[in-house]
Amino acid sequence: MNNSVPVILSASPAFGKRFRILAARTTMWTFVHRIFAMTSNPYFITAGLLVCSNVFMTFAWYAHLRNLSDKTWLVAALVSWGIAFFEYMFQVPANRIGHQVMSVGQLKIMQEVITLLVFVPFSLLYLREKLTLDYLWAGLCLMGAVFFLFRAKLA
Repeated sequence: MNNSVPVILSASPAFGKRFRILAARTTMWTFVHRIFAMTSNPYFITAGLLVCSNVFMTFAWYAHLRNLSDKTWLVAALVSWGIAFFEYMFQVPANRIGHQVMSVGQLKIMQEVITLLVFVPFSLLYLREKLTLDYLWAGLCLMGAVFFLFRAKLA
């Protein structure tokens, strides 16, 4: 018998409903457990923290162009610094965890790739910029940088 799913012995019509709820919860916790096991890898943890960091960084660097364009640059800078605090709360642990398994160059290139992956949707959806082929060329150049910095680990 599977010990992860509690068994409810009942002859009531609600038995089926209770069992489905428990099975759904067990499935959800199994999924969460698998995600946690996968993300215990320092590469995944670093990437996840860098994604969070880059979301805050992108807002700190560029959101004032849309939201605070009528304010002075000093107000925009102070608001951006406040947002950047949260960027660093994710970035510093990401780099400490990542540096256990990657070089500083590899960390930097990983961060740049994540920056482009976060910035392009932000630019299109939030700032309403046009998508151009330049994003593709920049991405291809970054993929070349990833190849050269990570090729020793790939071989």
